[in-house]
Amino acid sequence: MTRRIVLWLLLWPALSWASHTEPEPTKYWIVFKDKNRSAAPALSPGTLHSRQLRGLPVDDTDRPLSADYLAQLQQQGVTPLCRSRWFNAVSAQLSPAHIAQVKQLSFVKELVPIDRHLVVTSLPNVDLTRPQFAPVMNQIQAGEFAAAGLTGRFVKVGVLDAGFFGADSAAALKHLFVRNGVRTVRDYVNAKKTKNDLFHNLESMSDFHGTEVLAAIAGLDPTENIQYGLATDATFYLARTDQGNREFRGEEDNWVQAIEWLDSLGVRLVNTSLGYARGFTDPKENYEPKQMDGHTSVISRAAQMAADKKGMLIVVSAGNEGDDRSWRIISTPADAQGVLAVGATNSRLWNRIGYSSIGPESLPYLKPNVSCFSLYGTSLSAPVITGFAACIMQANPKLTNREVIELIEKSSHLYPYGNNFVGYGVPQASRVLALLRKQPLSATARSVNASGKSVSLPLGLNDKETVSIFRKKDETHVIQQEALKVSNGKLLIKRVNGEARTTVDLKKEVIEVIWD
Repeated sequence: MTRRIVLWLLLWPALSWASHTEPEPTKYWIVFKDKNRSAAPALSPGTLHSRQLRGLPVDDTDRPLSADYLAQLQQQGVTPLCRSRWFNAVSAQLSPAHIAQVKQLSFVKELVPIDRHLVVTSLPNVDLTRPQFAPVMNQIQAGEFAAAGLTGRFVKVGVLDAGFFGADSAAALKHLFVRNGVRTVRDYVNAKKTKNDLFHNLESMSDFHGTEVLAAIAGLDPTENIQYGLATDATFYLARTDQGNREFRGEEDNWVQAIEWLDSLGVRLVNTSLGYARGFTDPKENYEPKQMDGHTSVISRAAQMAADKKGMLIVVSAGNEGDDRSWRIISTPADAQGVLAVGATNSRLWNRIGYSSIGPESLPYLKPNVSCFSLYGTSLSAPVITGFAACIMQANPKLTNREVIELIEKSSHLYPYGNNFVGYGVPQASRVLALLRKQPLSATARSVNASGKSVSLPLGLNDKETVSIFRKKDETHVIQQEALKVSNGKLLIKRVNGEARTTVDLKKEVIEVIWD
């Protein structure tokens, strides 16, 4: 049986809090002006210790919301739905009378409407009963981590997703539940549901999605001797933040509240295989591609804050809009500079698979960061790299989130010649282990200067062997990717208009042709 994966769509105005000309929705963020500076941070001792080790100061974003402000809202008949200490705000359903009352409160800075008219965009189908993870395990050299005894042990991993139906009974996840590896589960869509409800009650077919993601991070089936994910011994904290396959109000507050909850528990590694781009009922409310800039959406700003101020490593699927000619680019929060955005490659050539979203040329930094094989969407390539990161964090728990990202990028097969189709390419476990051990890496990258309209590269490969190339207009932005055949042991590249560089991907080696 197949079912559909969905990506929910998000809209929150930029920091200017632009007003709407359409009828106002009934759900709002109520933003407070300040906090009680003397209040203790709402963080666990483990989180405080981790912050101290990494030189990350505790600030106002860690302090709880003012109890006095919350009480005054209650006195006005306003019931907060979600609370965000990072943005110093609560969300609530407000009647016209409540809107007028709340605006008069001296401690309220702003009311921010949350649009109600949302629909979902559909993505490729996935069959949980026939997982296709073996190719990617080979691609990223999973055996190297296994030989080194790296399985994500002692690493806390958070998963923010649409649902985890059947997770406790899936064969590939049985080992997690036997050892109590799933510590806590929260449903931010329906707070009244228990953990067992989340595992056993199916509201929509998208409730399988988080189960698949979890399997791609930590899946292991001993009876079949198949490993689906790398972090088989990690500890997991799960949160459902998205609902169903049709949506009628914004759920960004769920995601923000969930990421703050994970931070309070000391979780430093988070997978979120979700993305927000467009699909609003009213086309005027859709995101524009230019808004995938890393700071327009609330989810990107929250993810950036998690990276910069909380030391969290957020691994995000790049998006599946690569074949959509009217969009093509990554969705948010993959656009945030501080997150690790993961695209998808095909299994044979390791170049971009058609659906995988590309990085906007307007960004001053490279997106996606890296990529790996996934037949069924970037929702399943991101968790593979989350498991990869968990192994690195087990090997050296003192590494910062930025250091882990740098190691993953440097270990990738195209490094340092990244591009906005696949980032730095596919991370290689053997290379990251050498970097962790401070061993010298074998030279796998070189550049070649070329002039004129063509160049012939001797490669020493068999005739008719296929090689992937990326034609680029500059150092990172791809014009097109192609597959060329070797002839007489050489690869002939004929330059196209606007081509300034050409990356030749040999998997074990990368050659950068720099055209004069």
